Amino acid sequence: MIQINNLSKQFAGQVLFEDLNFNLHSGERVGLVGRNGSGKSTLFKIILGQLSSDTGEVVIPKNYRISHLEQHIKFSKETVLEECIQYLPAEFQYEYFRAEKILSGLGFTPEDFHKNPKDFSGGYQIRINLCKALLVDPNLLLLDEPTNYLDIISLRWLKNFLNKFPGEVIIITHDRSFMDSVTNHTMGIYRYSLKKIKGSTHKYYEQLKIDEEIYEKTRLNQERKVADLEGFIERFGAKASKAKQAQSKMKQLEKIDVLDKLDSAANMGLKFQFNPSPAKVLLTAKDLAFYFKKDQMLFENLSFDINKNDRIGIIGKNGKGKSTLLNVIAGEYKAIKGTIQTHNQLKIGHFGQTNVSRLHDGHTITQEIQNENLDLSHTQVRNICGSLMFEGDSALKKISVLSGGEKNRVLLGKIMALKTNLLLLDEPTNHLDMESIDVLTQEIHDYEGALLLVTHSESMLRKLVNKLIIFTSRGAELFIGSYDDFLEKVGWEEEAGESIVKKPYFSKKEIHAKRQEIIKERSKLCSPLKKEIEKFEAQIELAEEDMEHANRDLEVAVGANDQNKVLELSQVVGSCQIKIQNAFESLGELEEKLLQLESKFEAQLEALG
Repeated sequence: MIQINNLSKQFAGQVLFEDLNFNLHSGERVGLVGRNGSGKSTLFKIILGQLSSDTGEVVIPKNYRISHLEQHIKFSKETVLEECIQYLPAEFQYEYFRAEKILSGLGFTPEDFHKNPKDFSGGYQIRINLCKALLVDPNLLLLDEPTNYLDIISLRWLKNFLNKFPGEVIIITHDRSFMDSVTNHTMGIYRYSLKKIKGSTHKYYEQLKIDEEIYEKTRLNQERKVADLEGFIERFGAKASKAKQAQSKMKQLEKIDVLDKLDSAANMGLKFQFNPSPAKVLLTAKDLAFYFKKDQMLFENLSFDINKNDRIGIIGKNGKGKSTLLNVIAGEYKAIKGTIQTHNQLKIGHFGQTNVSRLHDGHTITQEIQNENLDLSHTQVRNICGSLMFEGDSALKKISVLSGGEKNRVLLGKIMALKTNLLLLDEPTNHLDMESIDVLTQEIHDYEGALLLVTHSESMLRKLVNKLIIFTSRGAELFIGSYDDFLEKVGWEEEAGESIVKKPYFSKKEIHAKRQEIIKERSKLCSPLKKEIEKFEAQIELAEEDMEHANRDLEVAVGANDQNKVLELSQVVGSCQIKIQNAFESLGELEEKLLQLESKFEAQLEALG
């Protein structure tokens, strides 16, 4: 068991956390959460002895072995395999297959084992470090953002590895679904303190919400009690008959440890603007092909439509061309072969991995967002900045001093400055913390336009997409259906150990069956609404006829100066007007509900092609 006792740490007068306490028991797998900058990585470094704490201690049992994912890149051997096997424990020093198995799971080929580790990209170099951390056979694994730079296939392999790992784990990751799939406890650094619970991140955040509600109720009760005591002392402190009671109240007041009002935690408030388009099909790609080297074709003969309600996920191993395809669609690259036809009202918002380099280091955040849309007022620009947690003077920061996560938020702000009907998003969650990812995912879900999304998050795929473009060993192929449909009908060829033999789309028979299922469900939900609409339309028509008759009779009564009849008929007209108004209100609500349902089912039918 590891014990953390009264740890505190601050940098340059800025408190990260204070008086942290927790125990790590045998078999516990803990997800460590908290906003960016809250001190999660710092806590890891203190446990590893790489940093000293200001107060407190870390108690580690004798012969307890800790391994961690090293973010610093430093290689000493000539090949990937040699670099990794030096981390095998003495009892396994000749069992090279252990390293080969992990490297394969992380996306390396047998040919890669004998290449120089320095020749790989930064992402693959981090994977080599991850392999080294997993090979140590430790009692405790400390993993700081191991999901960064991993594609879905490697993520699924790592998930399986960690679930079989016999020791303890503390993991930091922004991928909520991944964390919940490999942990049994969650702890978080929040408001400079630490809380640990048994259960998922969802349970943790629910408990945090309850704790804050209890705190606020306690604080308000305390505030009322203090006001009552102060009021009594002020009223009766000078009276001899009440002096003893006043002194007693004063002592009570001195003993109260006043609770401070909690500062509101900053959260993103994203809102993508939508530009309506009459087009059913926004973009048609036909027979696309692209390569950087002629002998390394990334994709060819790729055809697909982007309909106005489509949500298309682009998935596959890293380095296969997912981001490249997005850049071809965005017009950043020109396809080697094939055509892309777009509707004349297509408006694209593009979030690309390389777009960060296009931010002007000398600009402020407000200047970058303003430059994207010069029609925006100063107030509108400031509102966008505020929604991205750049409030007040922080919106005047230069791009050059921002962190990776902050630059990503600026890129999102530039998209928010535009009215779009198609979002092209390439790993938009990189560098965002878990809370911000939740906000982003919900906003993408609520966005009224179409979506083309590159992501390694299975959770986002399940929540957001209805079609897939899958990069396999054969290139890129369109799949009609959800991510779970893909796993059920096709699956990852790497996990199957052989090439996919099924065609990655539904058969005509299955598409017909799905269409009938959707049409049946549409009829079940929409038919009752249509009947209700017809009922209210009939009521309006009847009331309008009654009112027309009453108005004619009213004119006759006014001409005859029959005051009693005028009063009676005026009441009839007023009653008819109220009936018509109420019926129109109900009719409007029903028509809006029907429109939403029909749009939903139309999107599902369009997704089937």
